[in-house]
Amino acid sequence: MTYQEAIDYLMSTLPMFSRIGKAAYKTDITNTVKLCAFLNNPHLKFKSVHIAGTNGKGSTSHMLASVLQTAGYKTGLYTSPHLKDFRERIRVNGEMIREEFVADFVKLIQPAIEDIQPSFFEMTVAMAFQYFRAQKVDIAVIETGLGGRLDSTNIIEPEVSVITNIGWDHMNILGDTLEQIAAEKAGIIKSRVPIVIGEAEGEVRNIFIEKAKAMDAPITFANEAFHAIDWQYKHHELVVEVAKNKTEEKNFYHLDLPGIYQTKNLLTTICAVHELEKKGFVLYDSQIKNGLRNTKKQTGLHGRWELIHEHPPVIVDVAHNADGISQLLKQLELIEPKHLHIVIGVVKDKDVNQLLSLLPKYANYYFTEAQIPRALPSQQLHEAARDYELTGESFSEVNSAVKAAMSNASNEDLVLVCGSVFVVGEVAV
Repeated sequence: MTYQEAIDYLMSTLPMFSRIGKAAYKTDITNTVKLCAFLNNPHLKFKSVHIAGTNGKGSTSHMLASVLQTAGYKTGLYTSPHLKDFRERIRVNGEMIREEFVADFVKLIQPAIEDIQPSFFEMTVAMAFQYFRAQKVDIAVIETGLGGRLDSTNIIEPEVSVITNIGWDHMNILGDTLEQIAAEKAGIIKSRVPIVIGEAEGEVRNIFIEKAKAMDAPITFANEAFHAIDWQYKHHELVVEVAKNKTEEKNFYHLDLPGIYQTKNLLTTICAVHELEKKGFVLYDSQIKNGLRNTKKQTGLHGRWELIHEHPPVIVDVAHNADGISQLLKQLELIEPKHLHIVIGVVKDKDVNQLLSLLPKYANYYFTEAQIPRALPSQQLHEAARDYELTGESFSEVNSAVKAAMSNASNEDLVLVCGSVFVVGEVAV
């Protein structure tokens, strides 16, 4: 079996959430348990950090992996979905999983696939665990796919668990209140395993406290342990001054992920680092700072307020829910381009009206769609946008929309591509 044959088999045989949505989501972790049992439980052979959250879990996972890698630890990283190449999901020290391993793994596990009939995500989790064992990683950073309690990754026993935040997303699966969503994410809290919460307020905060208490898990709220005093955007970097609360300790951190929303992920990452230090990991300040400064370079993270073209400037960002779009708008307020051109496409199971209600009326819009069944047709998105006085044109293909926006933009303007990770993944500029 060749690599391409293996990928074609997986794509055509297994239900894939990114393509069909809720129908691919399994409501328990039985299949993952069975797959890993078939493989002799590879997830028990390496240490890990488990990361969940509505927004920021991908960035936090990559930032933490970069720090560990810089400190000399052989570091696995599992994230999803991928932007362009399936192998982006599974990395060791920033290098994508080898094509030969993917092909050999699929051939090995085919009998189990036909017997268990797992989803695409369940299979990729098992593949990641098998690869990390084979590579003998010192530690792996594991990002949940969706939720927490019933996520396929939730069979690991991590050194530290992390929940970045709670927001409105996947309500058709996780629940239609923030408390219900928080309870699902809190499902990754394990007995006596330290839990770091990026930010939480009110009843959501109480849910985490009660769950941690029930599991005898030490809990830290990153936004209460640290705070960002100031930040600046310099030479394509975000420079953040961070103070440790209740002390005089202050540090400057340079991030190659320049979105201002990364300040929150930075605090969460620093807290997770401190918890790992308590577990015996040796992470010097210089290594932490170098890791954070080179996250994109070392781990291959893309699509987070990323400049992909300069004249005119084109930014891509995978923001796809209300909280993510709100953070983008705060960033735009700081930049103040002469004119704003927004290329946007969404998937059918998002709250489209909520997203559209947040978008600025002064921008020119290019409504588009990713080439997946789950995408909302661009014409339908265009029609819905009229109710919010958003004007523009619809395009049935992402790059035709991007090219139109670029042709209409001057060098003082800004083209922003957002709304879906799948839209960003198809941009070919």
